[in-house]
Amino acid sequence: MIDSFDFQGADGRQLSGRLESPSGRVRGWALFAHCFTCGKDNLAAVRIARTLAAEGIGVLRFDFAGIGESEGEFSETSFASNVGDIVAACGAMAEHGWPVSLLIGHSLGGAAVLAAAGECKTVRAVATINAPFDVAHALAQFSSNDLQEIEREGSAEVRLAGRPFRVGKELIDSLRMQDQGKRIASLHRPLLILHAPTDTTVSLDHATQIFAAARHPKSFLSLEKADHLLTRKEDAARAAGLIAAWADAYVEPAPGKDPPVDVEAVETGKGKFQLRIQTGKHQLIADEPASFGGLDSGPSPFQLLGSALASCMTMTVRLYADQKGWPLKRIRTNVGHTRELDQSPRDRFDVRIKFEGDLDAEQRARMLEIAGKCPVHRALTEGARFTIMESADPAPTEPPEAHAEAMERVADRGP
Repeated sequence: MIDSFDFQGADGRQLSGRLESPSGRVRGWALFAHCFTCGKDNLAAVRIARTLAAEGIGVLRFDFAGIGESEGEFSETSFASNVGDIVAACGAMAEHGWPVSLLIGHSLGGAAVLAAAGECKTVRAVATINAPFDVAHALAQFSSNDLQEIEREGSAEVRLAGRPFRVGKELIDSLRMQDQGKRIASLHRPLLILHAPTDTTVSLDHATQIFAAARHPKSFLSLEKADHLLTRKEDAARAAGLIAAWADAYVEPAPGKDPPVDVEAVETGKGKFQLRIQTGKHQLIADEPASFGGLDSGPSPFQLLGSALASCMTMTVRLYADQKGWPLKRIRTNVGHTRELDQSPRDRFDVRIKFEGDLDAEQRARMLEIAGKCPVHRALTEGARFTIMESADPAPTEPPEAHAEAMERVADRGP
């Protein structure tokens, strides 16, 4: 769901934002700072925000002052004012009960979130995408004649990314004055650095310098084959997926809310056991086999549990292999469940994983080990805490018969 979210920036200007809200459970909130002169509706900003929203992380993307639909003149802005706008955005989100746990910045926006993080009290982690270490690197987009005219006249009309902008001396001076190394060293927050080795606008050396300056915990992941602006849809989706997986430990819902609802199961009235499962914007059917009195129209509860285990192991191994840069082409995970009444525990899961790719024995062994550390496996082996109670005020749902036709189509479609 997309909503307008306008707020007052650092210098009192009205800034225009878009709030990408998850359709289901909200795991937490993030803020996305766009690249130099790009705006909130830049393809990378939109694609990353929507992918994160689909993963349960709500995202605010907004235009810096002087850009897009936000008030102000670009010639009156600076790197420092961009940083102030990020801090103001975090404050506005907190006032609405949506505290920003995660800052994400693309290109110069990445440098800006690194500078702003220390002033945003709710922020617990920071992620950068193709960000420069040296903020003055942005000056490379200006010709020497442009810079001379700005210095001489106080401002000048220049073309940036093919568009005309009036740039003031304050912006040029502000870009030259930043000590990012000191800021990064004192970040005191987990940092994820995403960078494309083939980035011809901001070279990989910048990511290396950011990583060297940062203190642990810090992570670096390569966006192989991506360009600086993440113009390919799959590159933006991959960046968002990596951020969502990494940020799981740091994003958190607003305090004081009811326990989150991830999944709802409602009887359909079809057969003895058929259920409609709703999770976020996704629906599926659960059932029991005909031999147990069901319609066999969907997976059984233990098949769903096995599916969760197989998918979590596969995703965890994929994330690890990508971090290592290993040539893992494809993963296939099979899970079988049996119940052995004379054993303790009596439930047994047999997992078989196939790795495709030019991998050595040590890599394959390590990935099997990593699979056994996935969150679902740990929840099954280490145990979990439960609260079970009758809902005093259940969430309104459509009557089961309203979904009968749709569910029958799903059942008929089969696996």
